[in-house]
Amino acid sequence: MFDTMKTAEKIREARIAMNMTQMNLADAMGVSCQAVSNWERGDSLR
Repeated sequence: MFDTMKTAEKIREARIAMNMTQMNLADAMGVSCQAVSNWERGDSLR
C-alpha cells in the first residue's frame, strides 16, 4: 500500500537535506511552488 504521508515526508526531508527552499526545488523541477507544497502535504499524491 502507498503511504502518501510517508512519501510527503521523504520529499520534504530530501529538499531540506539539499538546503533547498520549496521555490528552489520547484524551479529545478520546472513546476510551481504550489506543486511542491502540495507534494509535501501529501495533497497531490492521492
